[in-house]
Amino acid sequence: MASLAAEFKAFINQGSVVDLAVGIIIGAAFNEVVTSLVNDILMPPIGYLIGGVNFKDLAIHLPTPTGTVVDIAYGKFIQQVINFVIIAFSVFMVVKAYNRLHTAKKAE
Repeated sequence: MASLAAEFKAFINQGSVVDLAVGIIIGAAFNEVVTSLVNDILMPPIGYLIGGVNFKDLAIHLPTPTGTVVDIAYGKFIQQVINFVIIAFSVFMVVKAYNRLHTAKKAE
């Protein structure tokens, strides 16, 4: 059992594991910032420009035989797609900058 603990300790102390953990934490925080940007900054003016629409309320309401209503919330989906595009573009730019720096270091 002691060797398993020592092996786990060596694994955790590797730089790549710590870097990965930091990246996940920063990524989660970045996701929250982008979600707020889309929900609170971008979507309200867009909704205003297209006639005062709140994207969170955009849905198709489907009545069921039991009398309840099922919603297809396509407005929330649109917001999530915009979140994804912003995050994907940001990650692309970070990777592009990293590759440029990494290539420059190899050339030296």
